[in-house]
Order: sequence, then C-alpha cells, then structure tokens
Amino acid sequence: MKYAVVFEQGPSSVGATVPDLPGCVAVAKTLDEARTLIAEAIEFHIEGMVLHGEHVPEPTTLAELVEVG
Repeated sequence: MKYAVVFEQGPSSVGATVPDLPGCVAVAKTLDEARTLIAEAIEFHIEGMVLHGEHVPEPTTLAELVEVG
C-alpha cells in the first residue's frame, strides 16, 4: 500500500504526517531522514492497529502540487 505523506519544512526540522493514519507522524532534520522515519512510522502504526484489532484504513488521500500565479 502507498499512503500520501505531507512534509512540512520548519525552521530547523521537517515534519511528516499521514492524513489517512491520524497520529502517524515523524520529525527529522532533513527531508531524506523524514522520508525514512515516516516509512518506519507507517509500518509501526499499522502493526499497532492490527495488534489492537483496529481497522486499518485503505489509502484514500491524493496529493499533487498546483501551480498558481
């Protein structure tokens, strides 16, 4: 499965969130590190949901860049 991830550049870190998996987040110093950490976080998050008998949502969020101006 592929989940959409939103990356946000802060003053000193990069945050990553997964809209289809509320609470699944990662923070790192670089974008590359954030990509690695959020992939691990998604796997861990899903494993936890399965262990607790929770429904794992299918990915439904789509994202793309839209140019304006």
